[in-house]
Amino acid sequence: MTLVSVELKIPALLRSHVGGVKQLEVPEGSLRELLEAVAAEHPAFGTQIFEEEGALHRFVNVYVNDEDARYLDGLETQVVDGDVVAILPAVAGG
Repeated sequence: MTLVSVELKIPALLRSHVGGVKQLEVPEGSLRELLEAVAAEHPAFGTQIFEEEGALHRFVNVYVNDEDARYLDGLETQVVDGDVVAILPAVAGG
C-alpha cells in the first residue's frame, strides 16, 4: 500500500510550535481537517493559526500548490496526495 500524504510547509515563525520542523507530512482532506489535525497534536500551533470561532487568523495566508486558498474553497479546499500546502504569515510594515 502506498502512503498518501500532503506536504505542509511551516514558516520559521511557527516552527517552534511544531517541534522545530520545516515541513510535516499530513493526510489528504480539507485544509481545515489537516490544520486541525496538526493543531490537535501541537496546541500552540492551533492558537497561532485559528481564531476562537475556528476561522483562520486574518494575518495567516494559506496556499495550495502556490494558489491562495481564499480564492479556492478557503478552509474547505480539498488537498490530495502530492499537493503542497504553505502557510505564510502576513507581514505588516510601513
